[in-house]
Amino acid sequence: MHIVAVLAFDGVIPFDLATPIEVFTRTCLPGGSPGYEVRVCAERPHVDAGAFTLTAPWGLDTLAEAHTVVVPGTADPAAALTPPVRAALRTAAANGTRIASICAGSFVLAAAGLLDGLRATTHWIAAGSLAAAHPSVDVDPGVLYVDNGQILTSAGAAAGLDLCLHMIRRDYGSAVAAAAARLSVVPLEREGGQAQFIAHDHPPTPQGAELEPLLTWLQQHLRHDLTLADIAAQAGMSTRTLIRRFRDQTGLTPLQWLHRARVRRAQHLLETTRHSVERIGAEVGFGSPTAFRERFKRTTGVSPQTYRHSFS
Repeated sequence: MHIVAVLAFDGVIPFDLATPIEVFTRTCLPGGSPGYEVRVCAERPHVDAGAFTLTAPWGLDTLAEAHTVVVPGTADPAAALTPPVRAALRTAAANGTRIASICAGSFVLAAAGLLDGLRATTHWIAAGSLAAAHPSVDVDPGVLYVDNGQILTSAGAAAGLDLCLHMIRRDYGSAVAAAAARLSVVPLEREGGQAQFIAHDHPPTPQGAELEPLLTWLQQHLRHDLTLADIAAQAGMSTRTLIRRFRDQTGLTPLQWLHRARVRRAQHLLETTRHSVERIGAEVGFGSPTAFRERFKRTTGVSPQTYRHSFS
């Protein structure tokens, strides 16, 4: 069983604490067995979470048994890190444990020396403070999360959910991650850095929306060379009206939606088949392998081959 240890501190942000608990606890594998055992741990049995007091069933020693450690943010990111917590985190890192932070939890990882020389992110409002306090950390405030392999960091609030789903996908593949995303009622995937790793086979169709039949048709014709005029003709409306309604109902232009749908389908094929990159690009509607590679990297942040190596 994959053990996830969620580390709680005084002043912990309840949303950041609850996100990994909820997401990992409810993750099920094919057949219904649980994917994770979640343990909330702390330096002391009782944690002051502001609006309530939390009783942590596990101590810091559980970090040595965990496969993943998640560090939520706290109300005071600059609070001093106690020697026992620092030692437990560094020991876990030395043992190869995956360690992830949510929001201002990145300050804890930085204080423990785990982000030195690495690219990392945090809540945008605290990015300047993190960079100033820890100049050895390459702080990137423009992404939802950063995956360095063993050490991962995320931005604030909902970005923690993106990061948890990303880790589920790394552990168990896209089907399990997609099921976890649906259970969490996640909206359309958000663009930005490596957050694009988490995706369905295609962008979800807004059920009951006026464009639902058209989006379904587009999903079924991804491999065809479709122009804006072709899509408008299928919809029975002018291109100007089509663009306006697409933006209203999906937040994207028709061609942006189509490009994302093609990349989503390509991600699925890269994970589940051994087809060549060239064949997959053609199957999802890109006119050339070069165009496919450029669009895929622009959307996901990595090449198709790198993506396949990570997730197949």
